[in-house]
Amino acid sequence: MRITLFQGDITEQQVDVVVNAANSSLLGGGGVDGAIHRRGGPAILAECRRLRASQYGKGLPAGEAVATTAGDLPARWVVHTVGPVFSSSEDRSELLASCYRESLRVADGLGATSISFPAISTGVYRWPMADAARIAITTVRTTPSKVEDVRFVLFTAEAHAAFEEALSSAGPTDGD
Repeated sequence: MRITLFQGDITEQQVDVVVNAANSSLLGGGGVDGAIHRRGGPAILAECRRLRASQYGKGLPAGEAVATTAGDLPARWVVHTVGPVFSSSEDRSELLASCYRESLRVADGLGATSISFPAISTGVYRWPMADAARIAITTVRTTPSKVEDVRFVLFTAEAHAAFEEALSSAGPTDGD
């Protein structure tokens, strides 16, 4: 598995899977979620509505992941995952790690070989960037997967720097 970092817009990634930092409603929102729904067009929302009408009537729980079409995005699928809201009084890091593990599991089920992740839970869910980067990098590196190309697409220079530090601190992998 090769892990690379990019600063930019995740909706422009030409990969098999783009991971959406969704809210539990699956019906769009702000940040990454809103950008993916806007750029991907109505096909994504239509599939999300079908998911809500069937197995996710109460919404997608935090830490889980589900796939839809990518609509007009230059990807094949969108994997939606709901990150936890950060809490200073409760350790929710396992839920955040689960977002990455479950996204890779869904990607494997689709036969995907490339995936782009955002910095899950770091926007309105307020997860501290350095800790989120550490959890993301560690989890992806230790999760068995057939995905060969993992990209973290970070919107800000701060996010990119935090992920760069986490990746550097993690040391080399077999693929490096």
